[in-house]
Amino acid sequence: MEMKSLDQHIEITQNISGGRPCIAGHRITVENIVVWHERAGMTADKIAADYGLTLADVYAALAYYFDHRNEIDQSIEDGERFVKSLGVNAHSKLLEKLGMPIPDGED
Repeated sequence: MEMKSLDQHIEITQNISGGRPCIAGHRITVENIVVWHERAGMTADKIAADYGLTLADVYAALAYYFDHRNEIDQSIEDGERFVKSLGVNAHSKLLEKLGMPIPDGED
């Protein structure tokens, strides 16, 4: 039986997922695992089952996250800001045609 060490579960490849740390052999990023587990409340078992991963893969991603928490949290926040800015800058022709107000992106 093949045994993987923790560092064999996570890989960083420049041309895959923008160079973000991923589960080895997958395009699933550590950020994805963190968002699903920490923010969406998915269990490690559910993440593993839903995405064809091993529990060791999921826990390795979480361990990597806790070792690199500041940079990964910053990357998640940057992504959220970017998505929000797209909504603010988008012009909806449909809303315009319906005569509805165009949201300004504020909560």
